[in-house]
Order: sequence, then C-alpha cells, then structure tokens
Amino acid sequence: MPLARTSLMLAGLLTLSACSTLGEMTGQTDSVEYKSTVAGDPLSIPPDLTQANKNTHYVAPEGVARLSDYNKASQSAQSVNPADRVLPKANGIEVMRDGTLRWLVVSDAAENLYPKIIEFWGEQGFTIHSQNAQAGLIETDWAENRAKIPEGWLRSALGSVLDQVFDSGERDRFTTRLERVNGKTEVYISHQHMEETPTGDGTAFKWVFGKEDPGLNAAMLARLMVYLGTDQQQAAQQVKAAEAGPTEASVAQLAQDQTSLTVAEPFDRAWRRVGVAIDSARFTVEDRNREQGDYYIRYLDTDSGEKIEQQTVFGRMFGTRNSAEPLKLRIHLAQQGGGTQVSVRDEAGQPLTDATAKRILTVLSKNLKETQ
Repeated sequence: MPLARTSLMLAGLLTLSACSTLGEMTGQTDSVEYKSTVAGDPLSIPPDLTQANKNTHYVAPEGVARLSDYNKASQSAQSVNPADRVLPKANGIEVMRDGTLRWLVVSDAAENLYPKIIEFWGEQGFTIHSQNAQAGLIETDWAENRAKIPEGWLRSALGSVLDQVFDSGERDRFTTRLERVNGKTEVYISHQHMEETPTGDGTAFKWVFGKEDPGLNAAMLARLMVYLGTDQQQAAQQVKAAEAGPTEASVAQLAQDQTSLTVAEPFDRAWRRVGVAIDSARFTVEDRNREQGDYYIRYLDTDSGEKIEQQTVFGRMFGTRNSAEPLKLRIHLAQQGGGTQVSVRDEAGQPLTDATAKRILTVLSKNLKETQ
C-alpha cells in the first residue's frame, strides 16, 4: 500500500483519538516543524567564511508560522535573558514589501550573514543542498513539515514507530539569496512546494509541484529575524507593518514574439523581482553583476532535442558524462524609459531569440506575475 494512502488511514484514527487535532487537520492552526528528508551535515560552510557561534538557548519558537502566533509567543520572549541569545540583539533589520514579495534589509555585511543563515536553516530542520558564496545563494534539501501531522494519544503512544509510517504528503525546500545594496544586505527567501497526489486512475500516487505560499516565505523571514537577535515582538510588529506597504507591483509584459520581457518598473525594483523569479524557477545562478544588469545562469534545455540520460552505476564509477550539458546564459536587465527590459543572452553577451530564450522568459513572466 502506498505510503500516502497509509498516512490517510492513520490520519483518520488520530482524528478520532483527540478533538484537539481538528484545527490542525483543517488548516486552522498552521505551524512549522520541518524534518529534512535527506540525511547529512546541514552546516557545511565554506572554509573562507567565519562560522558564527551556535547557541541553542535562543532560537525561533518551534511550531510558530503565523503572525498571530508570534504575537502570542512574544509574551514568553520577555523572560529570555539577553545573554542567552544566539547573537546580540540586532536593531538594524527592516522588513520591506513590494506586492506579495517581502525581504529583509540588514545593516551587516553579507559575508557575516552568510554563515549565520546556513546555521539558521540547520536549526529549522533542513540540510543544505547547495551553496554559492560568490552568488550569495543557499538552497536547502526537501523537508517535510511534521507539524502538519496531527497529534493525539495514538501517535504519542507509538512515538517514533508511527513517525516512520506517517507522512504528511507535502515537501518544501527554500532558497535564500543575499544582495549587497548601499552598504547593507538584502535577504530574500523563496520556496518550492510539492504534494503527493493520486494518479488519474487512483491506483498510485505521484509528486506534483504546488503553488508557492508568500505567507510561508514571510514567516521564515520573521523566524530569521528572531534568530539574528530581533525580539519576537519586534519581529512580529515589523512583519505586520509591512502589510500596510504597497500591495501592487507593476505588470510584467511578455513581448508578442516572446523574445523580451518588459517590467513596468525602474531598474532597482525590476532587478529585485527578477532575481526572486529566477530563484523560484530554480535556475542555477553562478554569479551576477548588478552594475551590468546580468544574472549568469546554467540552464539545461530538456526540449532541445539532445539526448539526456541518467548516469548508470558504471558511468558514475568511470566518470562518463551525460550527453547533454547545461547552457551558460545571461538574463540581462536594461533600463528603458520608466521601465526595464529583460532579455536572454548567450555566454558572450549576444542576444538570443531562439526557443530556449522564449521558454526562459515565459517562465520568468509567470513567476513575476505571482509576486504582483
């Protein structure tokens, strides 16, 4: 019997076992308690970066994901000794908003924040899938939100045995991006969501991508603020205050021939939103140059007609390579009047108008519209 189907049956038993689980099962009590699906060391930090001291006495409150939960948790935060906090209290952190996009502006250097953010994801139950200090990117592995599994006397009695069987049928992974801007550091968090759903004939289950939840990104930003030393009440107030900011972002318009994308915003705002759209599209960013307006990406074109094969055991042993190689491309932004034009260029910087470029721009257009 598939794991998800077993999970649904056990969920029914747990519902009968305790009325307190009803709110969680109906989504009225959202919380976050991630457990990575990949074993490994979550704190792999490049040797040229200094690792921040780790202190488990003061971390973001477990099981808290909503703003209202932070308001409640802030009362207990008053009793926490400042000396027990993982980092000194940080006043230089602001929450910014543009449409549904939220990010932090931190009065600290990116090289100082980078190792702390890696430790933050480890505290949240994630392992690190990839990191690129030069590009300012950190990507986690997929993790399950165990808080979505209902509690009850049956789970408490069986403990870890039931945990091995029970599955929420949902997975998330997060990308954090750091940008140096005017002597400060901007921090963006985006995520991908997958859900286990039955196939058309109902005989099996498959994983499909779900919609990104801006509220979850904002919740993780609030947790990060607390981890960096901001008081819980202050973090809650700042996130709430950001809700009163501008709620609409300008429309991104794909050209009729799909060879360019126009964002009706000045370069600074467009650069920010396109960067998040690239993160959401999971394009591999190798570097970026804000002054030139270029994001340097690697893109594997699955529709180019080239044969793409998974390596066999022998291939991995003897170092053979797949027959298709990722393309090295640039996503270029240029100010045009009051707006910004986005195009795709090759490694040498020459404009591309082929099918690959059109697919990339179409994906970016879709992701940009989701942050309006």
